[in-house]
Amino acid sequence: MERHRSFPDILAGGVFVLIGGSFAVGSLSYELGTPLRMGPGAFPLLLGVTVAALGLAVVVKGLVAGEVITFGPVPWRAVAVVTLAIVFFGLTVRRLGFVPTSAVTALLTTLASTRVRLRTAVAVAAGLTVASTLIFIVGLQLRIPLWGPWLGV
Repeated sequence: MERHRSFPDILAGGVFVLIGGSFAVGSLSYELGTPLRMGPGAFPLLLGVTVAALGLAVVVKGLVAGEVITFGPVPWRAVAVVTLAIVFFGLTVRRLGFVPTSAVTALLTTLASTRVRLRTAVAVAAGLTVASTLIFIVGLQLRIPLWGPWLGV
């Protein structure tokens, strides 16, 4: 009997094991407390161990009962543009302001797809900017300026 290994399952499970293990190890620098009076490190430890255990289960499943899956080409343009958009947002939101930073970020991520036209990308970016402003600034009252000092507004 031939067994197939599922590389995506093994890879995803390994990522979960690494993330969960990192949280578990990081939580050890905080006080764990007792089961009746849990300290600040107890919940991250339990969460990290749970995520790592689930990741280990996914790895075992990928090794034992994997499926043969073929990958298509990696969309490197999309990976690069989405990464650039996230870095752009993180570096400029305080200085450029929430509205222009959200608009540029949404526009960049929408244009990561080769099938989206410019007019559609602008419409999606405008809608996402309005929605995120209403949710994060108005609804959740985050203390981020709408227009930053770089714009002189």
